[in-house]
Amino acid sequence: MTVHIALLRAVNVGGHGKVAMAELRDLFAGLGLADARTLLQTGNVVFRGDGRSGGALEAAIGRAVADRFGLRTEVFVRSAAQWARIVAANPFRAEAAQDPSRLVLMTLGNTPGRPALDALRASIAGRERIHAQGAQLYISYPDGIGRSKLTGAIVESRLDTCGTGRNWNTVLKLAALAGS
Repeated sequence: MTVHIALLRAVNVGGHGKVAMAELRDLFAGLGLADARTLLQTGNVVFRGDGRSGGALEAAIGRAVADRFGLRTEVFVRSAAQWARIVAANPFRAEAAQDPSRLVLMTLGNTPGRPALDALRASIAGRERIHAQGAQLYISYPDGIGRSKLTGAIVESRLDTCGTGRNWNTVLKLAALAGS
């Protein structure tokens, strides 16, 4: 059974999308997904899959979350091997070493095209830097995330896809939990 990482968008953020992690683990078990372990309270789950592809898992988990919790949210699944490659491909190594809380990995629903990436770069007013690799976007926030005008909503609107972000500390904790 393949180890996977699932990221649920907008779970337990700002008082919205409340989901107890124990109930989320139970939901995964009910779907036949083994050894579900959660990290933090924001919808990060490491589990063993049953042979379904990432897209099929995303759809099944998304439907089950909607049915059980009444929460319609996007789900992003990457295998442990994919996650290891994502970590290794980080173009902002110095930033990750200096202050990993200011480096964000945003998993995306689709791979953005060059025109969309150019539009996103043109909309950056501060010192933020981005790098896209497949359906992942690495974002460096040298002045902090909270003060940045480069929000998730702006990224999604410019790239015309949904996504969810995790800071580099969380990315590395997920990699360790997945054994990648």
